[in-house]
Amino acid sequence: MNRPRAVWAAVAAVCAAMLAFGLYLQHAVGLDPCPMCIVQRYALIGVGGLAACLAAFGGAAVQRWGGVAVVLVAGFGAFTAARQSFLQWFPPEVYSCGRDLYGMIESFPLRRAIPMIFRGTGDCTQIDWTFLGLSIANWSFLVFVGLALLACTLVLRGARRPA
Repeated sequence: MNRPRAVWAAVAAVCAAMLAFGLYLQHAVGLDPCPMCIVQRYALIGVGGLAACLAAFGGAAVQRWGGVAVVLVAGFGAFTAARQSFLQWFPPEVYSCGRDLYGMIESFPLRRAIPMIFRGTGDCTQIDWTFLGLSIANWSFLVFVGLALLACTLVLRGARRPA
C-alpha cells in the first residue's frame, strides 16, 4: 500500500464493476432493483467518484479528507445493505421500502437527467439472486465494509507519514 493513488484507482474500478454487474442483473437477467438497491447504487457512485478523484489528486490533505468521505459514504451504503439484509432474513408481514425514490426525483427539474436505470420497483424483502448462499444485499454489505476498512487503512497510514 505504498501507492495510495493506485489503490484509490482500484477502488473506483471495483465500484464501476459492481455498478455494471447491477445493471447486467437488471437489464439482462430481468431483476428489478428495489429502492434500497437504488440507494446502494448511489453510494457506489459516491465511493467510486471520490476514489477516482483521490486517484487523480495526490495532496496529503486531499487524501486524508477524501478518505474520510469515502469511509462515511461506504458506511452509509453498508448501513443500507445491512438494513435490506435484515429485512430479507426477517421479512415483516407488511412492509414498504419507503417512498419511491423515482417519484421523489420526478418532482425536481433534473428528472430527465437521471437515467431510467435508477428506477426502483422491486421488493426490498425479496431475494431474487444468490451467490454462495448470499443475496445481493449481503454481498453489497460485505463490499461496502471492505471498502470502508480499506479507506480507513489508507487514511491512517497517511496520517502516520511524516510531513
